[in-house]
Amino acid sequence: MGRGPAPSQPLSSVRKAAREPPEGQRWAAGTRLRAEEPPPRRPRDTQVLLATTETMELRRRDYHVERPVLNQEQLEELGRWGAATGTRQWRTWLQCSHARARALLLQHLPILVWLPRYPVREWLLGDLLSGLSVAIMQLPQGLAYALLAGLPPVFGLYSSFYPVFIYFLFGTSRHISVGTFAVMSVMVGSVTESLAPDKDFLQASNSTVDEAARDAARVQLASTLSVLVGLFQVGLGLVHFGFVVTYLSEPLVRGYTTAASVQVFVSQLKYVFGLHLSSTSGPLSLIYTVVEVCWKLPQSVIGTVVTAVVAGVALVLVKLLNDKLQRHLPLPLPGELFTLIGATGISYGVGLKHRFGVDVVGHIPTGLVPPVAPSPQLFAKLVGNAFTIAVVGFAIAISLGKIFALRHGYRVDSNQELVALGLSNLIGGIFQCFPVSCSMSRSLVQENTGGNTQVAGAVSSLFILIIIVKLGELFQDLPKAVLAATIIVNLKGMLKQFTDICSLWKANRVDLLIWLVTFVATVLLNLDLGLAVAVVFSLLLLVVRMQLPHYSVLGQVPDTDIYRDVAEFSEAREVPGVKVFRSSATMCFANAELYSDALKQRCGVDVDHLISQKKKLLRKQELKLKRMQKEKLQKQTAASKCTSASNVNTSDGDIESNNVEGSKAKQASAESKLEDTAAHGQEDGKAPDLLTLKALGLPQPGFHSLVLDLGALSFVDTVCLKSLKNIFRDFQEIEVEVYMAACHTPVVAQLEAGQFFDASITKQRLFASVHDAVIFALQHARSNQVSPVLVTKL
Repeated sequence: MGRGPAPSQPLSSVRKAAREPPEGQRWAAGTRLRAEEPPPRRPRDTQVLLATTETMELRRRDYHVERPVLNQEQLEELGRWGAATGTRQWRTWLQCSHARARALLLQHLPILVWLPRYPVREWLLGDLLSGLSVAIMQLPQGLAYALLAGLPPVFGLYSSFYPVFIYFLFGTSRHISVGTFAVMSVMVGSVTESLAPDKDFLQASNSTVDEAARDAARVQLASTLSVLVGLFQVGLGLVHFGFVVTYLSEPLVRGYTTAASVQVFVSQLKYVFGLHLSSTSGPLSLIYTVVEVCWKLPQSVIGTVVTAVVAGVALVLVKLLNDKLQRHLPLPLPGELFTLIGATGISYGVGLKHRFGVDVVGHIPTGLVPPVAPSPQLFAKLVGNAFTIAVVGFAIAISLGKIFALRHGYRVDSNQELVALGLSNLIGGIFQCFPVSCSMSRSLVQENTGGNTQVAGAVSSLFILIIIVKLGELFQDLPKAVLAATIIVNLKGMLKQFTDICSLWKANRVDLLIWLVTFVATVLLNLDLGLAVAVVFSLLLLVVRMQLPHYSVLGQVPDTDIYRDVAEFSEAREVPGVKVFRSSATMCFANAELYSDALKQRCGVDVDHLISQKKKLLRKQELKLKRMQKEKLQKQTAASKCTSASNVNTSDGDIESNNVEGSKAKQASAESKLEDTAAHGQEDGKAPDLLTLKALGLPQPGFHSLVLDLGALSFVDTVCLKSLKNIFRDFQEIEVEVYMAACHTPVVAQLEAGQFFDASITKQRLFASVHDAVIFALQHARSNQVSPVLVTKL
């Protein structure tokens, strides 16, 4: 590897080299990488010449580094480490100044930033065409998704006007189309149908449903729900909780939206077949609905089925035509609008409702409704569903917003998006709208037709306003089966997400498991409980994956300072006498014990058994010494009794007695010396040979040093600190020195704050890199000498 630098040598130098690399493996105090240019060869063919040229080019890009081994203390001294002065964010929040007020205003009202800089000549025409195209899609989808939410169709138009204009003022994404969305509508529909079922509005006279009273109750529920959703979203955005959607991974969101599309599809079957179903909610409600549809299928209205099929086929053909002629058409053909107008005209001219029993939309009031205060009595019933809808709606909006922002090179503020979406729902709820989010299909149309800003959204909302005020009553003969067909055809994109199963099976089966669990839970347990189960399952899976990281013993790649898993890299070799251990995850309370167990297992030494055997043998020696002391005392006592009992002693007897006592005194002195040596053997800095594993007849580990690669550590807690201390203690008991390497600076600061470093574990045991620790361990390998720390006191 390299030679140790001379005392006068600079600490770091980088220079080009073109010498032959050293052969074999060499260990020294410094770290050196050499790259040499191979001797000239005579290529026999073009392939050899190209390979040689490529090798030489790679060699020229190699580098040479020479520096001393650096532990943490030396690194801090060299780099002049000092704790970063942290700024207290709450102080800036409480500052009051003109600049601070202006910054807050511009942050929470982004239109004041981009509208004065709006390039009218370049962007206005594209935004006008884009807004018109989106409005043409918004009209049929608003009417259809209102039915999906269990509300009269006109409230879908209201939800396509107020929230869109509010987002135009407060939103930061330039391309997403806010408004009604199938997933949000079906979530609202599950709430309205469960809290205001048809059976609660049966008339006593003829057992029919009082639709006016039912619709009024459901509108109140939906508008109050929208206010609650808006309050949640605004509150989370103001306290910068936009990161909450990070717990909704992409497989979870895609599995959830796929299951929601299945819910939407099933909910529209009653309009396709003209059936009157009993409203069910809660777990397994989807299964009950499918069973009831199959049971009542013979009661289907033929005219309704034909209307739905014809409308669906027409919509599919127009979409195929748009895909076929995409390059030649300046704008996509508005298939939904054509189908809506054609179906309304046919229904009015033929009389589908009276002649064939086809159910139609009915009366659509013209004009805007006055604002209505939400009902506080409903807050307790709706709070759980409101939070779920708030999180799901924001997750869909921010994911689409970030996709378009990345594509067009601008930034989306997740917290401001949360505030903007929350204000859209909050103000929309006061004007009797139901909760909204953004639509993937409309957003793509807004982007592809030349939309550059939310001016397109403002144009579409104004177009919807014209329809609400003047043209809405023209659609009162529109068959509901056509709206159902529109919804089902627009589910194509979400139903295509079933292909995720095949792609995730090849890419990541853990993500596939999250997708499947989310889908099954949402289909069986309904949308609210399904989302809760999915989030809990994904978090538990995250904990399990943290508890089961990849543990590896590292070896050195020849002629480099790089260390890799010896099980994966065939050329990586373990350094003789040094074990290098690494975990792919951080160590915390959840996996600290597993880390210690894996370390002891990968080292190939039964550390706990060896320590217990050592302690057992030392305990036997301790008992033996105590027994010898006891026998000595007994002999001294017996000798004193014999001396006091005999009154006459001959001179020979005195001499013999003195000899006996002298021998006993010598034996006691030797035993006492042995005991003192065992108990106080640390005074001269050496441990007695009696206490080593070799002297005790125990097997010795095949390595003298252990290096812990802690580069994956992102934080430490108290359990991690205790585990690391136990690792140091256990391995030092079996005469193995422990070193740490590659700790990040915040982790070192946490180690210091937790009082990890002391007299026995200093910063000199922590090194800048694994290679530094390995070189130091090789230089300071013990030769059958035990450090004073290793002595076990008797």
